[in-house]
Amino acid sequence: MYHRRISDWENAYANGVNIPKGETWPNAWLEPAKAYRESMASSGRAQLDLVYGERPRNRFDLFLPEQAPKGLVVYVHGGYWVRFDKSYWSHLANGAVEHGYAVAMPSYTLCPENSISSITREVGAAISKAAAMSEGPIVLTGHSAGGHLATRMISETSPLAEDVRSRIRNTVSISGLHDLRPMMRLAMNADLRLDEAEAAAESPALLRPLEGARLTCWVGAAERGEFIRQNALLANIWTGLGAATAAVEEADRHHFNIVDGLADPDHPLTHTLLGE
Repeated sequence: MYHRRISDWENAYANGVNIPKGETWPNAWLEPAKAYRESMASSGRAQLDLVYGERPRNRFDLFLPEQAPKGLVVYVHGGYWVRFDKSYWSHLANGAVEHGYAVAMPSYTLCPENSISSITREVGAAISKAAAMSEGPIVLTGHSAGGHLATRMISETSPLAEDVRSRIRNTVSISGLHDLRPMMRLAMNADLRLDEAEAAAESPALLRPLEGARLTCWVGAAERGEFIRQNALLANIWTGLGAATAAVEEADRHHFNIVDGLADPDHPLTHTLLGE
């Protein structure tokens, strides 16, 4: 049985116009994120705008549990490498924080000012700085383009030093983009500026996983077919390269509300991320 040939690549990767009331995002994230930051700051459990590099967006927020952290979770935001910053997602730290983990949320320099390869290095620098401020295991997650960046950290050409790599216990890519070659077909590539060489070098699906990598690819069952395909793709390929992988399609979730589970300490996404 043949898969239908994709003729409209823009629509294949377009989320908002294919989601009921899709125009209400991303603003729907802003208020809960702001409220969470303010609440955590008022209790002395938020360290905001910590510097990890020289560029203006090289900042991350760190949210802390009430007791000494069990470990560190890093959430990398999405937005096709061209949109958003850490301020949209703060409330998603709640699930892991309630389980006793510190949660770091970095911003990074966006395309076209930056290249995807350089974004990978910036995210590596943010993780390294947060790791130096914490003890225990490290857990990585990210949404959409952030899923790409999280899985790049556990790819063979990871920018992370060995002492940080060895602490990574688990990674969850949420609606991740794992093969960047289709992005070259999209109008946004005017900003991404991907060519064949960089797309290959930055696609986790075309790279080997680090030794001992553990990965869950998690996607909404109501997402665009390309995100579902990209989700299954990496789990499939990396299983054959020695990683421990799983692919999950969460029912009744689309590309925007798929991240909501991270805010809930009892949601299966949070439990999967923490491996508890």
